[in-house]
Amino acid sequence: QEWKNTFATWDPRDFCNISKIILPTNTYWSPPIFILERVNGQNSNLDYVVIMHNGSFNFTQPFQVTLTCSLMILKFPFDTQMCNLSIASFLYPAVTDLVMKTRRSPAEMMKDSQGYFLTDGEWKFTNLSIIEYLEQMDDEQFSVVTYVISMQRRPTLYILNLILPTCALYLLDMAVLFGPSSLEEKISFQIAIILGSSMLAVILNNILPTSSNKPPIIGIH
Repeated sequence: QEWKNTFATWDPRDFCNISKIILPTNTYWSPPIFILERVNGQNSNLDYVVIMHNGSFNFTQPFQVTLTCSLMILKFPFDTQMCNLSIASFLYPAVTDLVMKTRRSPAEMMKDSQGYFLTDGEWKFTNLSIIEYLEQMDDEQFSVVTYVISMQRRPTLYILNLILPTCALYLLDMAVLFGPSSLEEKISFQIAIILGSSMLAVILNNILPTSSNKPPIIGIH
């Protein structure tokens, strides 16, 4: 966070050329903001702010946060999810008190985010966009900044563990059904295939989240 306080300025020449100081955040006013989609999180203990001689405040605090996100898994495992991270402050109206703006462009933040994101996980970070708008609440407007994060699932593991075994089972099913085997052999083999399909369905049910309105296509079939 960066903001300016015109009441906290000084001339460095009058104070041994000191152009900046570091103080606790409760020393001066700081903009109270929060994340709308936040469920829980863990903040760091870096509750200090850097104050420049021209009244510029710079507050940096790393923290880890868990967000709520509506998933659409119809195309699982070839799905792309979009999650929002909305930062707002509903204590100060945007018209008179507080307006939030992003300092960096989406392209710059996208480059930094790709450097921080783990590249060997299940998800691939594909895009980041920023939306700045005013939220209407109780006849007042409040400033909100929303980061739209796009994530693409890496399907290789699911193809090897689910799709290929399922296709192999049904190909065997068709081969046995139209083969020259006797009826008793076909029935016993069909039962084995049904048991294998049931095990794959249980594995799929444990892997997939239950918060989606539409089940995945592979689960329907």
